[in-house]
Amino acid sequence: MLTGLLGNLSLLSYFAKKREKEAAMVQTLGVISTYVVLVQLTMAGAMPMQYFVATSAVVMVGLVLNCLFYFGKLGTTVWGLWEDFITVGGLSVLPQIMWSTFVPLVPNSILPGATAFVTAVAAVIMARTGKLSEEGVKFVGSLSGWTATLMFMWMPVSQMWTNFLNPDNIKGLSPITMLLSMMGNGLMLPRALFIRDLMWFTGSIWATLFYGYGNILCLYM
Repeated sequence: MLTGLLGNLSLLSYFAKKREKEAAMVQTLGVISTYVVLVQLTMAGAMPMQYFVATSAVVMVGLVLNCLFYFGKLGTTVWGLWEDFITVGGLSVLPQIMWSTFVPLVPNSILPGATAFVTAVAAVIMARTGKLSEEGVKFVGSLSGWTATLMFMWMPVSQMWTNFLNPDNIKGLSPITMLLSMMGNGLMLPRALFIRDLMWFTGSIWATLFYGYGNILCLYM
């Protein structure tokens, strides 16, 4: 849930920066719906209160900053700090969730996330202090959007891997949910092609094929 929340916040910032109102609204709804689930988990005692408070602070700050930036009410300095935060967060989380997917086939370790965190902090500092070329700065600036996209791209891979290891888990999948997700991502493809956004197109077509068709195929088999 927290990974999806971070992914939604990162993509919200990406689309807010590009002034893509409809896509930004979709990500905002994703943030809010995930947060509602976290509230329910906290009320049920399944999520520690201190984690919930920290998550709530990040969600509130993220939504407010994105709203202010979209309407031109936020300075570039504050926005840059927020982008650095989601860049470091995304780069730290992505390798860790990819590694964790294959536990216990691989050792249970935080090394991938810790290594990525150090690398991300170093990259952000170098970009902000002028130690990178112009192309390097642009690359670092695009990382938050790409890491968020890769997080969502990894979700169907993780789900299908889980289905392979534990076929009984397939019973918990809803074909209606899979179908709606596939249709929603498919409807985003024309806009992504129209504005020639490679990241948006890649994420949408991957989700359509794997999160949609892939999981529906698992249900059929």
